[in-house]
This record gives sequence, C-alpha cells and structure tokens, in this order.
Amino acid sequence: MSELPAGDPAGRPDRLHGRRRGHKLRPGQQALLDTALAARQSTIASIAASGLAAIFPMEPREIWLEVGFGGGEHIAWQAAQNPEIGLIGCEIFETGIATLLGRLRDQPYDNVRIVVDDARSLLEILPPASVGRAFVLFPDPWPKTRHHKRRFVSSATMAAWARVLRPEAELRLATDDPAYLRVMLEIACGHPDFEWLARRPADWRERPDDWPQTRYEAKAISQGRPPAFLRLRRRKRG
Repeated sequence: MSELPAGDPAGRPDRLHGRRRGHKLRPGQQALLDTALAARQSTIASIAASGLAAIFPMEPREIWLEVGFGGGEHIAWQAAQNPEIGLIGCEIFETGIATLLGRLRDQPYDNVRIVVDDARSLLEILPPASVGRAFVLFPDPWPKTRHHKRRFVSSATMAAWARVLRPEAELRLATDDPAYLRVMLEIACGHPDFEWLARRPADWRERPDDWPQTRYEAKAISQGRPPAFLRLRRRKRG
C-alpha cells in the first residue's frame, strides 16, 4: 500500500495547489490508491538518488513531464501513443490520481510514473536538459489578486523549465482563462530562452493532432470559455 503524504506535500508555505481531497473516494477509487499506486509512484527523493531513467522498467528514449494531470486523460493517451517515452505526472489531488490509475490499468505499457508532490520541488532536483517535453494544461488560474503568486506559470518556473528542458524541447501550455492567458503570453512566450511556435491564429486556437482533448477542456468549451493552446520551443543553448 502506498502512502499519500498528508497536508502540503512539499511543506512549502508558497504552495500553488488547492485542496488535496474532494468528495470521499468511491470504494473502487480508494482500492486503486491502496493497491495500484505503489507500483507507479516515484518520490522526489528516489528520483534525486537514482536518476530519471532508473524509475522506469525500460530505458526510455526521452522523459516527458506533465504538471497537474487532472483526470489523466492526456498523460494516459500520450503513454499509449508513445510507449518508448517515460512519462512523469505530478499531481496531488487524490481523485485525479485514482482516475489516472484506472485509465492505466489495462494499458500494456508500464511507462508512467506518478509524483505526489509540488512540481516545483521536482524541477529543482532534475538535471539540466533532462526533459524532452513538458505539459502544463489548464492550471488553476487563481483569479483573486492575493492568490496570483500561486500561479504555476511564473518567471521562476520559466527559469526552471529553461534549465531542465533539453534544446528544442517543447513546453505546452493551455488555459481557458483570459487573464491567465495574458500572463502566459507575457512571461512564457516572451521568455528569451523560448520561441513561441505560433505562426497563425489557428496555431494557438486549435490543438495539434498529438494533443488529445481533456474533460476539463470539453467543459470549458461547453460553458463558452474557448481555450488557448501554446507551444513553446526551448532555444538552443549558447
């Protein structure tokens, strides 16, 4: 049985996430946490000690990282489509973790690892140029002014992505919040170490074929909140 850390997983006073638990888990969801999480969970300490590749049973061609995977639709799809890639998903919300475990249950590939912790703490221990692609899809916009410091897309995290992403690696961002989109355009797309890949409006209004729709995105569209999809490329160093 895997133990989920209590409280703020990284013990940081400047946490970016909201609550860890929502409604009481259904028995099947709790059973997945109790029986299936241990085989797929990695900790920041274990990654720091053994390295990224060692947490997978195979030697992955690349490591991809998703921050806040929600219900797991995206990371599960990427895992099935890219069995040679090792995917790490950072999430602290128990319902989302259980949902992803359910999606992975019948997949033949063992190429997903789950980190139940603050993604910034993971970024801090990753080696330079160790990640081949990263995803931050529909992060909490923290709309109240006093909470803006909790937004994941910030100057500090962009500096961290610039360090851990390999040259020409992609960073993919998505949001349905207009105010947060402005922040992403200024801080992320305007970062000197990244090139925004959009050449026409469709490049940020439409998802590419290798970017599956999530339940959150479908809900946003149904409620009249059109999402934006941003693809950035890490510039070559030097």
